[in-house]
This record gives sequence, structure tokens and C-alpha cells, in this order.
Amino acid sequence: MTKERVITAEEKEEDKTLDITLRPRFLREYIGQNKVKENLAIFMEAAKKRKESIEHVLLHGCPGLGKTTLAHVIAREMNTSIRVTSGPAIERAGDLAAIITNLADGDILFIDEIHRLQRTVEEVLYPAMEEFVIDMVVGKGPSAQTIRLDLPHFTLIGATTRVSSVSSPLRDRFGAVFHLDYYNDSDIEKIISRSAKILGVTIDKKSSQAIANRSRQTPRVANRLLKRVRDYAQVKANGQVDPDLAAAALDMLDIDEKGLDAVDRKIITTMIERYRGGPVGVNSIAASVGQEIATIEDVYEPFLLQLGFLARTPRGRVVTEKAYQHLGLKSPQAKLV
Repeated sequence: MTKERVITAEEKEEDKTLDITLRPRFLREYIGQNKVKENLAIFMEAAKKRKESIEHVLLHGCPGLGKTTLAHVIAREMNTSIRVTSGPAIERAGDLAAIITNLADGDILFIDEIHRLQRTVEEVLYPAMEEFVIDMVVGKGPSAQTIRLDLPHFTLIGATTRVSSVSSPLRDRFGAVFHLDYYNDSDIEKIISRSAKILGVTIDKKSSQAIANRSRQTPRVANRLLKRVRDYAQVKANGQVDPDLAAAALDMLDIDEKGLDAVDRKIITTMIERYRGGPVGVNSIAASVGQEIATIEDVYEPFLLQLGFLARTPRGRVVTEKAYQHLGLKSPQAKLV
């Protein structure tokens, strides 16, 4: 049986209720992503002054950085309703038509994983975004007719972890495109402190720092780790969280001080032991650690690159000096000195 990966940024069932509880409601409560917030504040204020809906918005970035949360914040700031769906859930053009025709003027349609829309659905979306009309084919064969339906003036907010997979025609129809980056430790600490207050967890600054350091610069992971530390504290210390207890709880989860788990470390050590630190192709890495290529590229590699533990070269991936130091190993470069 595969061991549960606590620090994955992908949403789990346990996150859904937690995210709703901890989700900020307004832009002033949203911590981090300051450039995005500044631009959004002006963007929304201008639309309010014109008494118009905001333009279509595309949010992109790694999982767990707050794209869905930001979509809900925009809806609340604009004082409008939001309908939530996802690219894989919209299988036919009729499904999209049913959703959009039930929106009211000014409403927001949020499509998560928008890069996974079917091409036929995507083509129906173009006139809906530009002209607020939708063309539906009624009947089959020679008797088939095209009916044009007028739509309410809605706003589409799309979210994707793979902006390069969003087709150019669709991407060009968004009036604003915002990239959500990894958070710094200071912002993650603020998120943990805010979440702890909402959850009724007593936690000091050093304990927040200990959790933040291992949260992979991702709010979803930070909140999940806070929940695990809270559970550990309730069993071991009557709910009181101190730095030693936080470290013990996180050590039990096999998460080190940089936020790496056993799989992350296995990827690096395998590259060192079998391939002398690289360069090595992602196909070889995936085969060696028993993971799919897409999983390596989408789940594990981004954070290792962010930390500077891996580097991409024309010949393949290479383990960096920082990774050797973190694992307490001597690098080949050091031997040459």
C-alpha cells in the first residue's frame, strides 16, 4: 500500500472542508501575492466605477497557491455570485451551455483546470467570452439548425497549473492574466498564525516558523501540516504547541527542515548513487524511483528546482551543490578542489 504523501500540494478530501473554513473572504485578508493583489484591486475598482463586470481573468501557478481562493475573493469583492466547475467536468458543449445560461448578469464562472477543456467545448466558449452569445446546433443531418442564444454578461475566471497547455486562442481572450508564485516564509508564517486563530490552536512564533519552514512555500501544505501538528498536540500535550512538539510532529511525518519527504530525498539520492548526480533524463529518474514521468515533472520537480536542489541542462537534470550539502554528502565538485 502506498504511503499517503502529506506534503503534496494537490487537493485532498480533507482539505475541502478545511479550505472553506480558513479561506479569506476579502482581498485585505488574503496574505501574500502582493503584486497580484495590487493589480486586482485597481482592476476591480475601475470596473466598479464603470458599473461593469470585470474582464475575464486567468490565474496560473502551481497547485495549492490560492487560485480557487482568489476567485472566491474576487466574487465577494465584486458582490456577485460564483459558479464553480472544472475542465474535466464539462464533457460536452451542452454542459457548458446549461451552466452559462443559468448565470445572471455580472456573475462569475470559475473553471478550474481550464487547460483540460475538450476542444469542442473550448470553441463554443470563444463567442461566449467575446460576444456573450452561444451557438447551439439543434437536430442532426440535413435538418440540423444553428441557434444563437444571448448570454448574460458574465466573467470567466480560469485557473490552471499548466498555462502552456492553454491554447493561444483561449488565452488571448482573457483580459487579465495573473501568475501566482511560491510564498516566502514570512507570508507562510502569517497564514499559519491566522489559521491557528480560526482553528483555536495556541501556537507561538517559533512553532509557526518550524511549520512554515517545512511547508514548501505553499499555503495548502502549511494548513495541512498545522492540522497534523494540532492533532499531535492534542494527544501528546493537551493542545499546547511549542517548537519541540512541532518539530517532533513533523519528524514523525518524515518531513525534514526544508520540506522534503522520503520521495523527494529518494529522487536526489537515486540521481547521486546511480547517475553520479547527473545529467540524467527524466525518463530514467521516473523509472528508477517508480513514478510516472508526468508525476516527476508536475509534483516533485518544481519544488526541488525552486529550492535550487536540481538544475535543468540541455543534457538532463543535475543535482546541485546545495542538495549535496542538505543531505550531508560530498559533491563531485568538492572532491576536485
